[in-house]
Amino acid sequence: MACSAFVFDAYGTLFDVHSAVARHAGLVGPSAARVSEIWRLKQLEYSWTRSGMNRYRDFWALTGEALDFALTVVPDANPSARDKLLAAYETLDCFAEVPGVLRRLKDRGAKLAILSNGSPGMLRSAVDSAGIGELLDDIFSVDDVGVFKTSPKTYAMVTGAYNIAPGEISFQSSNRWDVAGATAFGFDCRWINRTGQPDEYGDLRPVAMFKDLNGLLD
Repeated sequence: MACSAFVFDAYGTLFDVHSAVARHAGLVGPSAARVSEIWRLKQLEYSWTRSGMNRYRDFWALTGEALDFALTVVPDANPSARDKLLAAYETLDCFAEVPGVLRRLKDRGAKLAILSNGSPGMLRSAVDSAGIGELLDDIFSVDDVGVFKTSPKTYAMVTGAYNIAPGEISFQSSNRWDVAGATAFGFDCRWINRTGQPDEYGDLRPVAMFKDLNGLLD
């Protein structure tokens, strides 16, 4: 393999961010899908806004604040679902192909890691719940640098830890903005476009686009 390490974004790439609401849709109410959509959008918005202001708060705190907003702005959402939704977010479902793909890459001798906006505790909980901890060499959280992706400082965590050039890192993310940031840094990027979104950031294109992680095995 040309790359020395395969690094994965966590939320949306390995773990289904909408699975928390899906588990408790009946409790949330008839607009559960809308709650989940707003929750995710605000979670990301808060991370970008705080990075721009240099006012870092960890991702778990932002996740709670984003959920509070979603439950407030959707008229028929049940606010009493909050605690169960947050608990479910700590044990999000991983996508079906994830364990098998990681195992095959590991068997080929690849170094595997996560690089995520997530706080260390929430990442560890999700990894343990999915049963993929033994397949990962490292879990990098932006909490260690106090700024969110797409700051170059976040991607530099990996090159600094492994003492290798950015081009030796195969980086996978379902978030196009993350792929753009990692490409700008110099990573060799694959966009895992699970929902068939149109391409953006035409000047920062990934090496390849796949519908799921199985594309890494071709």
